[in-house]
Amino acid sequence: MNKYFEILTHLNIPTIRFNFKYFPFKQAIRFPVFLSRKVLLSCMSGHVSIEGRLWPGKVKIGYGEVGIFDRRKSRSIWQVSGKVVFKGHSNIGHGSKISVNEEGILIIGENFNISAETSLICNRRIEIGANCMLAWEILLMDTDLHTIRNKDGVILNTPRPVIIGDNVWVGCRCTLLKGTQIPAGSIIAAGTIISKALEGNQAIFGGTPVRILKENISWHP
Repeated sequence: MNKYFEILTHLNIPTIRFNFKYFPFKQAIRFPVFLSRKVLLSCMSGHVSIEGRLWPGKVKIGYGEVGIFDRRKSRSIWQVSGKVVFKGHSNIGHGSKISVNEEGILIIGENFNISAETSLICNRRIEIGANCMLAWEILLMDTDLHTIRNKDGVILNTPRPVIIGDNVWVGCRCTLLKGTQIPAGSIIAAGTIISKALEGNQAIFGGTPVRILKENISWHP
């Protein structure tokens, strides 16, 4: 009975459209994805899969509350013409934007959480490990969006994958650009800009340029 009550609580047009667009009827009727009424489904031509056992609201998009934002005016955007894979339970907070182009694949690990107002832009490949947490106003992108060429017409800024290991906490207002690789167990300090592979175990990274601030740390969501 509780399962059906939860479905009724979250039943709205975005939730219905999303589930019956992406999943076979026997899966869609379970409503494994709940969407807030504030989610704009601007493009749904891609593919979505959820690994493992399904239950109502295994993935939530557009919910939550962060005190410094007005949730009533905060709109999430789903713009996906590529592929999105959820490996488990995920919570993508209000005001977050997901954009995956036709050639892109976004892989989101088990127990993933975005607090609010964060943007993921994927043109090739973004992979996020298990038990990761992204704070608010983070920009994560594997492309420059616009092409730069040299005098011979050779492209200088091709997209490069973004890879985030397991158990990573990214602080607010970070920018993770193409080529970013974050090792498992890391914390990324607020406001950090990254565009390369980081090296170090169980470390806090931050600063400009980014460097190890402290090692042998642990954190728990």
